[in-house]
Amino acid sequence: MALMERVTTLVRANLNDLIDKAEDPEKMIKQVILDMQNQLLQVKTQVAIAIADQHLLMKKQTENQEKAAEWRRKAELAVGKSEDDLARAALSRSLSCDAMANNFKQQVEDQGIQVENLKSALHKLEQKLAEAEAKSDLLIAQHRRARALNKATDAQLSTREPAHASALDRMKNKVQRTEAISQAKAELNGDTVEERLAALERNDEIERLLAELKQKRG
Repeated sequence: MALMERVTTLVRANLNDLIDKAEDPEKMIKQVILDMQNQLLQVKTQVAIAIADQHLLMKKQTENQEKAAEWRRKAELAVGKSEDDLARAALSRSLSCDAMANNFKQQVEDQGIQVENLKSALHKLEQKLAEAEAKSDLLIAQHRRARALNKATDAQLSTREPAHASALDRMKNKVQRTEAISQAKAELNGDTVEERLAALERNDEIERLLAELKQKRG
């Protein structure tokens, strides 16, 4: 995301190097600090949103687990009343809820990774901002002395990544996204034979669960 790219750029920024290259060092360092403060607020907002989304996904997972258990209870009731068709229908609903719960479980895990990445970015940016604020006056004074002694160029450092590496990363991401889209399309256009086999396996599972319920009730 664009926000994370900006944060990464700020975190990697070498304050000495930025000041050395600036025509107005004092203006530059103040602008860098302002940018960090603005990005910090945005990252904090994103962290809060990501955590809220994670809680929502966890709630959905729990709801579907509870629905699956409720449908299994209804299936047991139907078996007790010798209503096998109703029991089968209830078991089918239970399996669907189980599948949804598993999907939400995976989303919860993925969201957890995103939350941790955002928290890490937030922590790094907070550290960089604290460093910039603490060193701003000192850095400006050092630059003035270095400029007066004509030694500014000796302190130049670069932490930027090579342009070609960045281009390769973008190309890699583009290829991966294209592959993901192709895979998704292939899954959406799944073979009807596979779908029919999956339906047969599902029916077998329902019959197995029905038999277990009957055996359980003696």
